[in-house]
Amino acid sequence: MEKPEKESSLKRLRNRYRLVVMNDDTYEEVATFKLSRLSLYIMLSTIFVVLVALTVALIVFTPLKYYIPGASTDYKTATELRELKYRVDEAEKENARKALYIEGIKKALTGQGNVQLDTATITLPPAEISED
Repeated sequence: MEKPEKESSLKRLRNRYRLVVMNDDTYEEVATFKLSRLSLYIMLSTIFVVLVALTVALIVFTPLKYYIPGASTDYKTATELRELKYRVDEAEKENARKALYIEGIKKALTGQGNVQLDTATITLPPAEISED
């Protein structure tokens, strides 16, 4: 029972139809196409696949991929950004150290701060005293 239905649906897909495009004013045939449902299905499927492939190629091979969230996980770019972040952090630390150094120099030159320059009050631990 299933055999006749399968054959009839396959036969229906292969039946040929004529598509005629006519000029409405003069009734002149502009174009004639002989189509079947199967050929129409194949043609539309092919067009769909080609359009999807072109869209994917456009996104993958052009800078449009950077506008898609999460797609800019390029290894090279991520590595460069990480290295730049480390360099900026190191520059900020170095800048803070230099600012402390300059502040200390300013305090020493103006006489501010708790700087004891009396060397007579230096005490050394007993283990470090050497007898010459």
